[in-house]
Amino acid sequence: MNEHVQTATTEPLFNPLSPDFIRDPYPSYERLRATDPMHVTPFGMFLASRHAEASLVLRDKRFGKDFVDRTVRRYGPKVMEEPVFRSMRHWMLQQDPPDHTRLRGLVVKAFTARRVEDMRPRIQQIVDETLDAIVGRGHMDLIEDFAFRLPVTIICDMLGIPEDHRETFYKSSRDGGRLLDPVPLSPAEIEQANAGNTMAQMYFQQLFELRRRNPGDDLTTQLVQAEEDGSKLSNEELTANIILLFGAGHETTVNLIGNGLLALHRNPDQLALLKANPALIENAIEEFLRYDSSVQLTGRVALEDIDDLGGKKIPKGESVLCLLGSANRDSAVYPDRPDRLDITRPNVRPLSFGGGIHHCLGAQLARIEAAIAIETLLRRLPDLRLDEAENPEWRPTFVLRGLKKLPASW
Repeated sequence: MNEHVQTATTEPLFNPLSPDFIRDPYPSYERLRATDPMHVTPFGMFLASRHAEASLVLRDKRFGKDFVDRTVRRYGPKVMEEPVFRSMRHWMLQQDPPDHTRLRGLVVKAFTARRVEDMRPRIQQIVDETLDAIVGRGHMDLIEDFAFRLPVTIICDMLGIPEDHRETFYKSSRDGGRLLDPVPLSPAEIEQANAGNTMAQMYFQQLFELRRRNPGDDLTTQLVQAEEDGSKLSNEELTANIILLFGAGHETTVNLIGNGLLALHRNPDQLALLKANPALIENAIEEFLRYDSSVQLTGRVALEDIDDLGGKKIPKGESVLCLLGSANRDSAVYPDRPDRLDITRPNVRPLSFGGGIHHCLGAQLARIEAAIAIETLLRRLPDLRLDEAENPEWRPTFVLRGLKKLPASW
């Protein structure tokens, strides 16, 4: 394993599950960019904290996912017997070509710009109905009562999940994020993840049977038909990728809406500006993505020896973790006060949706959902205020950065 690079202080440069880091990782990122931009963690992974290296790794074909080998190196030879890791190895997110190309090709049609644009009226309807149901109360949790329901409903629509099955999904826990963190899971956490994966598999197997009997105009029907044409999709791939699409289809959007609303209320000048000029919403969404990304990190493995990445040699098989949240605040790309929220900032191109062949399929859908949700909320509840803007409760995960709750009143 690589030597652990350390500063003169006893405080590690990168301690992603510490409460201080989860509350505000950005000072640590700034320290990394300034003092050790290709830092090596105690687990021997390289951390790319600057925009130049992170964006190169996302797009360079010399890097890939190599999920099985990477996971075995971290947990030992028996780890792929654990159901949750067996399922994850089939996620398109964890695949390299040609399997990645084949799997992504099966679902990409559901996320074309045209299809996503056509969802606007449905998204607006869900947001309005959600607000209609709570507007008389005078208070809500912006995460559970508002941000969560919209993307869950939309992904249920897309997957053809029947209306009478959805209550379970609205109440489902949001504790799967630890799976993606760069700190190994404990045996108890693996057991919990296995149990969650088993429950999801049981539900989706029932949904597949339903869609075999009653095909619909939805993504599940499309994938079930691809599974029946056995050259395109195995049953394991079908199940794993539906679970992935469900999770990815709502989790990051919930956090984009929550983190964006928190950032606005912590910056009252920007909140006032957006209320006065709602046409700024699309640029504001890009700035929310840049300012406090709902995905903080994505990883790749060197598929060959890399002679020089930010001054470091990367041996074949080593992992490089791209700190998206740090790259998004790199002054080399955003010279004008990158730590400040500015919804009028020009040329914002955040790395929050990744890049290269793994660029997020649902990026445009997430942007539209967040834009409609936030614009409608500000218009319909102009005097809404956050109850705990200064010290909100964050979820105890790092890669998926989001709030556990965000109480608000009006």
